[in-house]
Amino acid sequence: MKVAVMTDSTAYISKDLRDKNNIHMVPLSVVFGDHSYQEELDIATEEFYEKVKLSDSLPKTSQPSIGYITNKLEELAKEYDAVISIHLSSGISGTYQAVITAGNMVEGITVYPFDSEISAMAQGFYVLEAAEMIRTNKTPEEVIERLNEMKQSMRAYFMVDDLKNLQRGGRLNSAQAIVGSLLQVKPVLHFSNKVIVPFEKIRTRKKALNRIISLLEEDIEQKKDVKVVFIHANCEQAALDLQHQVKEKHPNLDSMIGYFGPVIGTHLGEGSIGVGWYAK
Repeated sequence: MKVAVMTDSTAYISKDLRDKNNIHMVPLSVVFGDHSYQEELDIATEEFYEKVKLSDSLPKTSQPSIGYITNKLEELAKEYDAVISIHLSSGISGTYQAVITAGNMVEGITVYPFDSEISAMAQGFYVLEAAEMIRTNKTPEEVIERLNEMKQSMRAYFMVDDLKNLQRGGRLNSAQAIVGSLLQVKPVLHFSNKVIVPFEKIRTRKKALNRIISLLEEDIEQKKDVKVVFIHANCEQAALDLQHQVKEKHPNLDSMIGYFGPVIGTHLGEGSIGVGWYAK
């Protein structure tokens, strides 16, 4: 059986890394006024953040159409028997559900959809793991079993400079009352039950980042061997500084730098920082 691995653009895996690992991608889009841009394909991340600064209003985001996904699956069906398709949390996007719908419409290929319940390179970790397993001839069932195992230890916390983007985009769980006083602090956020919710209310950016690092270090102590990504929204140096801070204490840490591209950047806003990890 020949098996493909597919994800969406919000995993923010570079094209070089996708090509190296034979990973297929369907893009989500950002919409400025009447103009829609597929992230990475039509608009680069740096270009996006510049465009936001010049725009009077926030862009909207949109998932790939069922027709687009269907065409992609039909293309894959010419070469593959099955595809493992890993997507951003179904609680903040309909992409995962669209893949299920499209998969039921295409003959000649079996689709194994996986809801990462997260996004950015934390989602990417699942994709890279799947690609490595397929390379070593594991079955789709074995891959999905491993991804579910990874989900038990997957963690991601992030801090945004301004919650208004998340509120306006409807991506912050409305059940968590975000009142005016909370907007004055730097809350640590995370995914819970597939949606973004506040984890703790913290007064300053520095304290919020230190709290995230303390959560990471608790898991490093308990689980020993973890893979970590430091993720930034157009503030790479801040992510590098955080990585350096942690590696001073844990020099052998397996870590990398990731980024929030246009779609997730629309909701989190420039200056946001995230840290994601799982037990290897």
